[in-house]
Amino acid sequence: MTPFTFARATSPEDAARLAALEGHRLLGGGTNLVDLMRKGVEHPTTLVDVTALSTEIIETARGGLLIGAATRNTALAAHPLVRTRYPVLSRAILAGASAQIRNMATVAGNILQRSRCAYFNDPAASRCNKRAPGSGCDAREGFNRYHAIIGGSPACISAHPSDMCVALVALDAQVHLLGMTGARTVPLAEFYRLPGDTPQIETVMAPGEIITAIELPPLPVAARSDYRKVRDRASYAFALVSVAACASVQDGVLTELRLAFGGIAPKPWRALHAEQALLGGPVTREAVFAAMDLELAEAAPLAGNAFKLELARRTAVAVLADLTGVTA
Repeated sequence: MTPFTFARATSPEDAARLAALEGHRLLGGGTNLVDLMRKGVEHPTTLVDVTALSTEIIETARGGLLIGAATRNTALAAHPLVRTRYPVLSRAILAGASAQIRNMATVAGNILQRSRCAYFNDPAASRCNKRAPGSGCDAREGFNRYHAIIGGSPACISAHPSDMCVALVALDAQVHLLGMTGARTVPLAEFYRLPGDTPQIETVMAPGEIITAIELPPLPVAARSDYRKVRDRASYAFALVSVAACASVQDGVLTELRLAFGGIAPKPWRALHAEQALLGGPVTREAVFAAMDLELAEAAPLAGNAFKLELARRTAVAVLADLTGVTA
């Protein structure tokens, strides 16, 4: 591990100032960053403790929630307003990691966690364009069971690892950012960049910007929501496919729907084509399969992950059937 120094931010403005300095990395819970330092993927010269950032969960004037960046995942999942108004978020967080990790991990850290691709995490023996631009992508011809089937590129097919963020995308969450030029807000659905030719650039954050909060809008349909994660083992595994959904049905017809997927793309994937195809119709197996065919029309699976096409369809059917009470 590269030697480093330690600093502590005393305010959001101080954190943004320190984040702008070369070699400085922000440290919340450290559940991802410290691992990457041990593996030789990350080499910060200074770690900046940002646990002084807000841990509050506040109801907004419009009836949504403002969630401080340093809020621990455990606290967010257990919050009464999250459990009643946004149960999909609570369930996604609980599906994401062990209790020990949830107790340490922060909301902002979860959003900014980096790839869990085995080749990204192996600088000694593997090529990875995300870690070393221009070096190549060993995952394309290697073990790619966990990798993206849509949204990837010849340069990178890493799948986004977060469960929490899949729910947040379905809920139209907004990311509050602060930098040296001021504050701004970005929809989480637009926060992540697809890899293209520059997979090392993962978000739209400018250098020196930090996350100060996440905002959830008032969303009555979210009270009827769910998250389902399909994985290779029952616990402590990343998703092969996951589905976050909020749905409202009247007389057997979908009147409102929000649908997002994890495990299939380099970012949490909002299924806008599938939503549009399903709205106004019944929840049947045939309808969901047809909608998913539209959503995945540009999918480019590889030898090790082509099964995700069918798995995504079947998981969407199961989640929507459970939510709506309609036999799919």
